[in-house]
Amino acid sequence: MKLHDLAVVGGGILGLACAISAVRRGQSVLLCERDTCARGASVRNFGMVWLIGQPHGERLALGKRSRECWLELAREAGFWCEESGSLHVAYHDDEWQVLTEFVDSEPDREGLELLDRSEVQRRWPAVRTAGLRGALRCATDLRVDPREAIAALTQWLTAQPEAEVWSGATVHRVTDGELHTTDGRRAAAREIVVCSGDDFRTLYPDLFTAAGLTRCKLQMMRTRPQPDGWRLGPTLATGLSLCHYESFARCPGQAAVRERLAAQWPEHFGFGIHVLAAQNQLGEVLIGDSHEYGLEFDSVERVEIEALILDYLANVLELPDPRVAERWHGTYARGTAEQVPFVASPEPSVTVVTSAAGAGMTMSFGLAERVLDGLAERDL
Repeated sequence: MKLHDLAVVGGGILGLACAISAVRRGQSVLLCERDTCARGASVRNFGMVWLIGQPHGERLALGKRSRECWLELAREAGFWCEESGSLHVAYHDDEWQVLTEFVDSEPDREGLELLDRSEVQRRWPAVRTAGLRGALRCATDLRVDPREAIAALTQWLTAQPEAEVWSGATVHRVTDGELHTTDGRRAAAREIVVCSGDDFRTLYPDLFTAAGLTRCKLQMMRTRPQPDGWRLGPTLATGLSLCHYESFARCPGQAAVRERLAAQWPEHFGFGIHVLAAQNQLGEVLIGDSHEYGLEFDSVERVEIEALILDYLANVLELPDPRVAERWHGTYARGTAEQVPFVASPEPSVTVVTSAAGAGMTMSFGLAERVLDGLAERDL
């Protein structure tokens, strides 16, 4: 039985990032994905590399490194990656105050630009101007199509001579430097990294129970391709987003925004809705999303959540064709701020990793390199 330098359990973005980072370091790698291709949260998201949402410190640093990797791998693996940036629009003075406070408190953060109403209207005429106060542009945010990117990265990894990829391989046991799949396969590795997302039951359930991690369910939808080559431009975020992302928590004015919006849009707060819109390379506009927390969820997409999202978006953006073509939900692991990212070692030579924040696309490559650096130091 071949001894790999690294075995990775899970072929989502974090598992791929660990495997790819190891291959780039010259290590031999085995990646095990339980489905024929990743079907979880890694392909059920906006595809945003979202630096604007990451607070100062480790998470922002991991995001910056991931951004570099995304641009490099897009060229190598041949998938769409757009330096689209983001646009947080403000329709009330308190929202504008938060955006101003954010810029003033982040003098070292790159790519920030406050824009008045006329400049927003000139550059992005689809943004509704009635009541518009202004917007914050962040030029460093990226966007990929997660379905295309995950497939392309898996194909790229499969083509590397140092890598082996097992698809349809559910790893049900890890012990003594070996992993075992439900179809009878075994593999050995010097180090094993488990990137099983919000699957808390298959491997190391006691670890996740003790950690108190929970899960988050989100609902999203996708329009048809917009007509006549229409482009949205940057990923659009709204006032509700100022209450969702931890990067804005340091702004003194956030509390006033939260209080007003909770009173004005109580159902949105009840479902954890903050409204985003992002367009992919096919012209489709992805719209979402909601946040419900718990260990178990029903399997349906709730009509009332979709209506709440679309109603709010209609006040902000005028789409040429707003008809919904697809709708879905995804789930991801969620922990406290101190558990982002979540990294644990339940036994020698085994590391369990999950981003635990819904920021896998943003942090995975930086996080993977940090994990591998830790393994290298431990082996010295």
